[in-house]
Amino acid sequence: MTESFDAVSVIRTKRDGGELSAGEIDWVISAYTRGDVADEQMAALAMAILLNGMQPSELSRWTAAMIASGERLDLSGVSRPTTDKHSTGGVGDKITLPLAPLVASLGAAVPQLSGRGLGHTGGTLDKLESIPGWRATLSNAEFRRQLAGVGAVVCAAGDGLAPADRKLYALRDVTGTVESIPLIASSIMSKKIAEGASALVLDVKVGTGAFMKTEADARELARTMVELGTAAGTKTVALLTDMNSPLGYAAGNALEVAESIEVLAGGGPSDVIRLTVALAIEMLAGVGITGVDPGQALADGRAMDTWRAMIRAQGGDPLAPLPVAAERHVVTAPRDGVLGRVDAYAVGVASWRLGAGRARKEDPVSAGAGVLLRAKPGDTVTAGQPLFELHTDEPARFERALAALDGGYDINGAGGDYRPRELIIDRITV
Repeated sequence: MTESFDAVSVIRTKRDGGELSAGEIDWVISAYTRGDVADEQMAALAMAILLNGMQPSELSRWTAAMIASGERLDLSGVSRPTTDKHSTGGVGDKITLPLAPLVASLGAAVPQLSGRGLGHTGGTLDKLESIPGWRATLSNAEFRRQLAGVGAVVCAAGDGLAPADRKLYALRDVTGTVESIPLIASSIMSKKIAEGASALVLDVKVGTGAFMKTEADARELARTMVELGTAAGTKTVALLTDMNSPLGYAAGNALEVAESIEVLAGGGPSDVIRLTVALAIEMLAGVGITGVDPGQALADGRAMDTWRAMIRAQGGDPLAPLPVAAERHVVTAPRDGVLGRVDAYAVGVASWRLGAGRARKEDPVSAGAGVLLRAKPGDTVTAGQPLFELHTDEPARFERALAALDGGYDINGAGGDYRPRELIIDRITV
C-alpha cells in the first residue's frame, strides 16, 4: 500500500520540532518539483527548517531526494579519476580559474559546474564569459568529450541537474530562509554529488566578505557538507579559509581572469598561489594522486597549456585581449602609515556597484568593471599613494562605489599593529 502525505502535515511536523520520515521527505521534494506543493507551502517548510534544523538522517535523505529530482551524471567512462572543488563564495575568489587546469595537468579530471555572481560575490561563469568567444553552456556529450580530452571543464549546470534545488533556491532567496545551514548544505551538495565526481574539496570561506561571517557558522557548514558528501560515497574534505580581505589584487570579471593568467604563468599574488596549490593537493590526494608538485606545474607551463586547451574547447580565444573598462578612478592614501585592514565586503560591494555584479539573476554584468587593489594589508603606504583603482564603463557609478569603500580600510601609524591572518584556518574531515 502506497503511503499518502499532505503538505500541511509535513509542515506541522517540522514546525513543532519533529523529525520528517524518509517517505515524507521523498514525497515533499518530488511533489514540489512537479508543482503539486505550492511555493507558499514550501516557504513555510523552509522557515520551519531554518528555525528548528534537521537531524543528520533527515538532511541526508533530503539531499538524496534533491539529487533524485533530476539526473545524475555518469562519469564512469572517463579514464582519469574525477575530482572537483566548490567555494562558498567571496571577493576576488578566482581560484577555480587556475585550479581546474592545474589539477587536470597533473593527471586528474575536473568536472566543474559553476554559477554566476549575485550581490557582492563574483561568479566563475561571469569571469570566464569576459574571454572573447567562451561559452558556458555545453551538452552532456560535449561535457564528457572535453573532460576526456582536455581533463577540465568549467561550465553551467544543465537544467536536468537537481531541479528541486533550482526551485527551492529561488524561493529561499525571497523568503528570508537563505541562511539555514541545512538548506545551504543540501543545496550545494545535491548539485555536487549529482555532478558525479568521486572526490570533492570544499573551500568554506569565513569573514566579512563571505556568506558565513563567523568561524563557528563556517565550521558547522563545512562539517555538515563533509558528512553529506561522505554519506553519499563522495570522498569529501573542507578547508576553512579567510575572507576578511579580498583574494589577490583584483575583484571583477576580466580583471580576475588577467590575474588568474598571471598565476598560470608562474607569477601572481602569493595568497592566490598558496590557496590554489593547497586546494590542488587536496583534490589530487582525494583520488590517490600524490608525490606531485602543483607549484612546479604552474612554473613549467603545464597548467597554462591545459588552460588554453580548456578555453579553446569552449569556443574562447585564450590569447585575445580581455575587455577593458572605459573609465578609471584612483583612490589614494590620505596619510602615511601601514595599511591595516581592507574589508572584503566593502571591496565586493564597490565592484558590484561599478557593474561587475548583479542585484538580480537576470541583470547584465560588465566584463571590464571592478576594483584593483594597489596595496594589501601589511603594506607601508605614503600619503597620495594609490590604494584602489576603480574600473567602470559608466562614470556615474563611481560615487556609489566610493561610498562603499568609505570606512572599508584602515591606515595605522608608522610601525602600526597589523597582524596578518591565517589564509587557511583549518581542515575539516569526518
